[in-house]
This record gives sequence, structure tokens and C-alpha cells, in this order.
Amino acid sequence: MSIFYPVKLLADWLTYSVFLITPKTLLADAVNFFIYDTIKIFILLSVIIFAVSIIRSYLPPEKIRGILSHKSKYTGNVIASLLGIITPFCSCSAIPLFLGFIQAGVPLGTTFSFLVASPMINEVALVLFLGMFGWKIALMYIVSGLIISVLSGMIIGKMKVENLVEPFVYQNTINGNVDLPTMTGKERFIYARDYTLDILKKVWIYILIGIGIGAWIHGYVPANFLAQYAGSGKWYAVPLAVLVGIPLYSNAAGVIPLVSTLTEKGVSVGTTLAFMMSVTALSLPEFMILKKVMKLRLIFIFAGIVAVGITFTGYLFNLILK
Repeated sequence: MSIFYPVKLLADWLTYSVFLITPKTLLADAVNFFIYDTIKIFILLSVIIFAVSIIRSYLPPEKIRGILSHKSKYTGNVIASLLGIITPFCSCSAIPLFLGFIQAGVPLGTTFSFLVASPMINEVALVLFLGMFGWKIALMYIVSGLIISVLSGMIIGKMKVENLVEPFVYQNTINGNVDLPTMTGKERFIYARDYTLDILKKVWIYILIGIGIGAWIHGYVPANFLAQYAGSGKWYAVPLAVLVGIPLYSNAAGVIPLVSTLTEKGVSVGTTLAFMMSVTALSLPEFMILKKVMKLRLIFIFAGIVAVGITFTGYLFNLILK
């Protein structure tokens, strides 16, 4: 029995006894899906974000910069990507840290690993994948995201493209370690509580919108419609999903609730994962901000490397999960 079985009973009670919706209708399926997924996701988010924020209390930005600035370039790529998991910034809000890392002396390739991993792999995405698909696919999602971010940073580091970063970025370089005050256990709890509430306040509307769209697709879109145009048998489905995702901008909370629904309708997990990664890691607003700190050529290099990695991951997931 699933740990969310009580949530399923509550969703059934609200749908059929409180709202008095006729069972086994399109509306009933959509409403029941919306209630169940909303409650389940918010429970998971509250628990996981609180736990991750406790970890983050030990790793403020200054300490992260200090850690990365003293690592070899390849070790730094791995550590930067791992830190990206527990520093869940969107692609645009991660850019100020990108500048801070460069000014702290962190290698450019290492910094790019963080820039890719932070929006692509985060606790919100992990929670949603865990709740919708189970730990195996959630683990595959983390591993694939880490590989993309590590390899992207390593490739960019090998290309020696520091000259494509605007000169002002390297000004005011920080040297030495930064001494930080130590938080007490009570302060960490308060920090984690406040951070969890802050994140929930920021993402709740995106979650509801994403689940709402997913519920509508779940209840009303014919099963063969999406499968016909983006089904597992379409060779172009993965690169198309990546291209469609680039002009869009959302965080994982708004995109991932659609993944389960699209998969149920016949779209392969790899295709929907590629779409989600494209939306979160590659976006026009991100590129517009990056244009202020780097030349257009470096933006194309960055986007191209990440897009290839995402596309490969999409095909790999589709192959493994046939």
C-alpha cells in the first residue's frame, strides 16, 4: 500500500462525496487527479525542502565559492554540479552566483557546471519525479542531469573561452577565505522553516497551474492525440521537445506536473524529460541576462552543448524505459 493511500482516500471523498461529481466521468477524473496530486506534491515539497534547507544552512554562497575556488578543475566540475542540486535557483537567479564564482577565482568551466545543474536538478524536481515515477526514475533524472552539467563544464573549460566573458566580470576578484558565523541548531531550524515557507510561497501558483493543466490533459485530451504527434515511435520527438522548451520559461514546479500526464497519454518519459530540462536549463530570459556578462558566441556554445546533452539523455531514457 502506498504511503499516499490516505491522500487518495481524501481525494476520492472530496471528489465524490463533497463535490458530488459523478464517478468515472471526464470531470471526475480531472478533479480527482488535481486534488490527489496537489496534496501529495505539497506534502513531499514541505518535507524535502526543509531537509535540503538544513543542508544549505551549512553552505552559504560565500562558503560555496571558497570550496570551489580551491579544487582542481575536474573535481570542481563534479562538486559544482552536486552543489547545484542543493542550491535550487532558477536559470536566471543563478547568474548572480555565476558572477560571484568567477570573481572568487573559480574556473569558468566549473562555474558553468553549476550554472547548468542549479536550475536543472533541484529538490522540487526531485520531489515531483519521486512522487510520480518512483525512486528509480528520480535517480536516473539526477544522474543524467549531473552528467550533463559535469560534461558541459568540462567541455567549456577545455575550450579556453575566458576571452568570451566580458572583462568587467573579472574585476574585483576576491582572494582568500571568507569567515562565516556559525548557526546554532535553533537558528538552522528557523532558517529551514522560513526558507521552506518562502519557497512554497514562490512556487505554489506554478504548481497549481502545472497540475491544473495536467489534470485537464488527464481528463479531457484523448489518449491517442499526443501519442500521434509526440509518441515513442517518433524519432524527432526528443529534439522537437528540446526546441519547443527553449522559448518557454518556467521553473520545475510548473513543468514537471505535466510530465506524468504526458507520459500517461503516450509521450515517452525521455521526451517529456527533455522538454522539462530544456525549459528549466535553457531559456530566452536566461540568454538575455547572460548576454550582459558574456559574448554571444559563448552563449551559443553553452546552449549547444547543453542542448546536445539533453537530447542524448532524452533518447537514452526512451531506450532504457521501452
